[in-house]
Amino acid sequence: MVRARDRGSEHKYLAVRAYLSELVANELSVGDAVPSERSLTERFGVSRMTVRQAVDALVTEGILERAQGRGTFVAPPRADFEMRLTTFGEEARRRGLTPGADILETAVVPAPRTVAEALDRDVATPMHFVLRLRTADGTPMSLEETWVPVDLAPDLLSDGVPESIYGALRARGLDPTWGEETITAADATPQERETLQMQGSHAVMRTSRRTFGGDAPLMYSRASYRGDRYSVFVPLREARPTLVPRTRASAPAATTPAGRVPEGSPR
Repeated sequence: MVRARDRGSEHKYLAVRAYLSELVANELSVGDAVPSERSLTERFGVSRMTVRQAVDALVTEGILERAQGRGTFVAPPRADFEMRLTTFGEEARRRGLTPGADILETAVVPAPRTVAEALDRDVATPMHFVLRLRTADGTPMSLEETWVPVDLAPDLLSDGVPESIYGALRARGLDPTWGEETITAADATPQERETLQMQGSHAVMRTSRRTFGGDAPLMYSRASYRGDRYSVFVPLREARPTLVPRTRASAPAATTPAGRVPEGSPR
């Protein structure tokens, strides 16, 4: 049972949180500073801890962001993407954002075990590899790693990295028709924090996706998304049997090539 004193503290916390949310929605703009903890403490007659809890909750939700030594500010809105078999660029445009991509690396490399199993190939099978920094309206959003078997599309990267790898596969008669994606939460690595320009939150959302054309796996991808700039919209439906494609028996492990992004790192 919650004691009366605890309920009172909870109500004050909610009042501070509601006040700040109202300020952000109706009076402040992105980058504006919110009132200091001291002024909020005096305004609501609460402890600094209560104020900090309310601010922390809004930081976690991506509504506010802290800048060390400077204060707390209104954060840019998160990009809300729906889980569908589309590319980052397609989803960004659907949300009215301008997608961008910085190509960090491209190569033809032997498939590590995880990639080979996901794509139903032998370990060390040649793979097209692409590492990109994806942006929305110029803001870094994710590090994205993509693998496509060379035997499916030998000329895939002949003219550079296509704007849409899905589109390039379709142009070669390889239509992505369905996929499966796994999502986990993690702390960003130092490299991710630097590349994604993360300052406050260090949380990232890691995804791994297998894309299929009929029964054939076409592409394997991994990504790390900024937790403070990215949210996922997932439509729900009545439960149905889960589709779990079978992969080939594992072959002996191969050494990841020098300079390669290690297993489990962002795509």
